[in-house]
Amino acid sequence: MRTVIAGCAAAWSLPALAPLWPGLRCTLRIPGRIHDDAVVCLTFDDGPHPQGTPAVMEALDRAGAKATFFCVGEQVRREPSLAAELVAAGHAVELHGDRHRNQLRLSPVAVADDLRRGAEAIAEATGRWPGYHRPPYGIFSAGSLAATRRLGFAPLLWSRWGRDWRRDATPEEIAQLVSADVKAGDILLLHDSDAYSAPGSWRATAAALPLIIDSLARQQLVPATLPSPKGATRCGWSRDAPSGGGSVSGQGRDASSGEGIR
Repeated sequence: MRTVIAGCAAAWSLPALAPLWPGLRCTLRIPGRIHDDAVVCLTFDDGPHPQGTPAVMEALDRAGAKATFFCVGEQVRREPSLAAELVAAGHAVELHGDRHRNQLRLSPVAVADDLRRGAEAIAEATGRWPGYHRPPYGIFSAGSLAATRRLGFAPLLWSRWGRDWRRDATPEEIAQLVSADVKAGDILLLHDSDAYSAPGSWRATAAALPLIIDSLARQQLVPATLPSPKGATRCGWSRDAPSGGGSVSGQGRDASSGEGIR
């Protein structure tokens, strides 16, 4: 019996290792890269934040760069106008969840409820239904991964991160972690909010962005929003259209395949 219980627990927790193991990402069909020869995708988690998001937007605007923001429903309800401003500025808004909770501790039913509430908050603020879901901490469980797909969201992780949530992170360190050895197709993970991390950590992130974008330019790489999840392949996405889900009337599609839910 103990062996059976241990096996079930291991199977439930296995997707949580995907951020650390690219081979597992491929096996579970959770892309961390896109297929493109010229762009990388800047992505930001945990917002919108009343100070952090505008600071990040300003840095992106100065560089003429676009990014994808994985927003939290409870933060969108606090700052709906900021979520709308992101879309109006040409950025994409995707789903990070409604509350920032570790999905290993949630049942599939609780995850589904969380995703619905978060997506509804985003849709109400922006007029667009998200197509991607990246979970808090990058942690899926077997149950939450199934719930994500059942609701029509495409699961997504990342290939490089700046570890910018730490109190002692510096702009130079963040830029080095994100842009050293960066390759076309990489998905870069940063944060525009300190709601779930060290207070004021967004300041170092905003200051790092000019360094990151300059480094990308030297490598002839262009920051862009995520492609449409309809371009899904086994381990990544092909760039066939900008992301941002669809209009609110597009709710309920299978974002990982472009087909209706069955």
